Amino acid sequence: MGAGRVLTRISVAPALLIVAWLAVSLPLLMAGWFRPLPVIGLFLPLAAGALWLGLRERPGPAAREPVGTPRWATAGVLAAGLVFLVVELALVSEQIVPRRDPASYVQFAVWLSEHGSLPIPQDRAAFGGGDPALTYGSPAFYQRGESIVPQFMAGLPMVLALGHWLGGMTGLLAVAPVLGACAVVAFGGLAARLVGPRWAPAAALLLAVTLPMLWAARSSYSELVALLLFLGGLSLLHDARNADVAAARGRAFLAGLALGLIVLVRIDGLRDVLPVLAFAGLLTVTGVAWGVPTPFSRRVGYALGGGLLLGVGAGLAEGFVLSRPYLEYLSDSLDPLLMISAAAVVLTAALVLALRNRRTGPVLLRAAGRLSRPPFPTAVAVLTVLVTVGFAVRPLVQTVVRVPVSQPDKDTAAYIEFLQRFEKLPVDGARQYYENSLIWVAWYAGVPALLAATIGSALLARRLLRGRDPQWLLPLAVVAWTSVTTLWRPGITPDQPWASRRFLPVVIPGLLLIALWATARAVRAYRRNGHGPRATRAVAVGAVTVLAVPALGMAIPSFYPPVERGSVAGVAGLCRQIGGGKRSVVIVDKLTGERFSQVVRGMCGRPAARTVAGARPDDVRRIIDRIRAAGRTPVVLGAKPDDVAPYGRPRHALKLRARQDGHTLVSPPHGTWTYNVDVWLAEPAP
Repeated sequence: MGAGRVLTRISVAPALLIVAWLAVSLPLLMAGWFRPLPVIGLFLPLAAGALWLGLRERPGPAAREPVGTPRWATAGVLAAGLVFLVVELALVSEQIVPRRDPASYVQFAVWLSEHGSLPIPQDRAAFGGGDPALTYGSPAFYQRGESIVPQFMAGLPMVLALGHWLGGMTGLLAVAPVLGACAVVAFGGLAARLVGPRWAPAAALLLAVTLPMLWAARSSYSELVALLLFLGGLSLLHDARNADVAAARGRAFLAGLALGLIVLVRIDGLRDVLPVLAFAGLLTVTGVAWGVPTPFSRRVGYALGGGLLLGVGAGLAEGFVLSRPYLEYLSDSLDPLLMISAAAVVLTAALVLALRNRRTGPVLLRAAGRLSRPPFPTAVAVLTVLVTVGFAVRPLVQTVVRVPVSQPDKDTAAYIEFLQRFEKLPVDGARQYYENSLIWVAWYAGVPALLAATIGSALLARRLLRGRDPQWLLPLAVVAWTSVTTLWRPGITPDQPWASRRFLPVVIPGLLLIALWATARAVRAYRRNGHGPRATRAVAVGAVTVLAVPALGMAIPSFYPPVERGSVAGVAGLCRQIGGGKRSVVIVDKLTGERFSQVVRGMCGRPAARTVAGARPDDVRRIIDRIRAAGRTPVVLGAKPDDVAPYGRPRHALKLRARQDGHTLVSPPHGTWTYNVDVWLAEPAP
């Protein structure tokens, strides 16, 4: 097998395996049977089928292996992925106590892996029945009726559950580095397809040294799975162009399914895949823009659209059935997105019908053909540059604010005010700092890459309108659409490096891919001007170095040391202190209750509840008596000895001294902060 085939196969195999895993896991989870034996038992044959369908060799008339793919290119991509994996495993974080998303995903996954169903029962009977002084929910775990519903979509927790089944907490935490390393390899594979195989190692390196990638791949972030599905989906669709009809349809269906299942991982992925819907509709009418015959493109278009709708439908079904409180919380942004998506479906269907109509079709196609003639290609290229310029000057003309209305928004505003005081900034919790979004991207990708991507985007848009580089049509459309919408409204708490995760699934890899294409084009032009191979290689290495060094220089100060180390051992010790048997845990401190309610429930396997605001010691004593009356042993947790002393002799059950990610608002991230956690325990005497 040639080096080119090895690279193309290994770069899409992880996405195919994730597609198979999610396709099996979601129905079983919704049926309440998410257990190792049925999931793995069904996954293995489905994974084999997906790999066969996505990787089989069925070349079409236009098929071609990447010309001159050297072994060192494939080896370089694999080496980048392997080194990335080793580094990430060595520096993996232990974010398991919910404060932000990674730990919440971990606790979600722990519950799924051990119980296999949702929602989470409150187990009020363990506290002698309901009591007005108790509440069972916590941030990221909503209390609904007599159940607890985890926040977020179930895609990532279902993937993390496999790691927990295989290796406990160590295996679960190792999933993120593995996903990150696979994404580095997949990015190299996509670059080999769209830029050239000799540039694949450079692509893998560029993505691997960016802070968002290094930072996210050591923790449990949903963006990692979304990135893999995005890269795999685009690669599969690219490969469909070179296959025969049967193989192309299979790959296109899997590509659509991979892209659609992003919604099962991140609900805002619905926005990212809208261009794919329009592209699939276009293919069902004509293949001219994609550089393939129309009869071929029609079958590919139907397969792509079918896979996409199936994947998106699965994500929406999970969201509205199992994660509805989360979608309700996001309603201010999700409802408009759902309406835009519905409008996109209607408009795509209307466009397809109009193009197929004998009267309107030729008129529309002639109008589209005029776009390939001057001055339109140049005008679009200029507009592309102006969009970037607009985002660059945005901080000079706009200050983005959001008046907090809901309690979560007020909590976020209070947090922003805390950071503003810390950084000696004007205090205004409504500030979102979204006007600086392009500056954030420049921090993480580097100014050279941003400039190269801007030039490359303009050139690609011009060439596409002139009928060249049709393989770039969908990648450029998705990257451009998602980049503009994400830069305009990142929709995230604006502290760094936290906010950088918004740019990981599409924006930063898309920017790097286009920057590398522009760089490769410039290097090839340099060689055509009469320069020899040695000088050309030196220029290429120098260009890649210029792209990589700013990103790496930004990453190093915020990437080390590892964060929240010791949490796994600390929580295990806490569970031992709580003890076994029929014990019910009451948490009397607000912050401890928010952080440890689900930890105790999921990792310690004990019923947990926390007292409401305003609860008094007499309320706690009443609850203790009710627990005993139910035939169970009460345990009280708090943050300080004084919290639990009224109910028994205090014991220091958890003492954690670690580091956490730093937090900045108007400057690049740098360094880490201290992270101290204490939990005290008392076991009331009978």
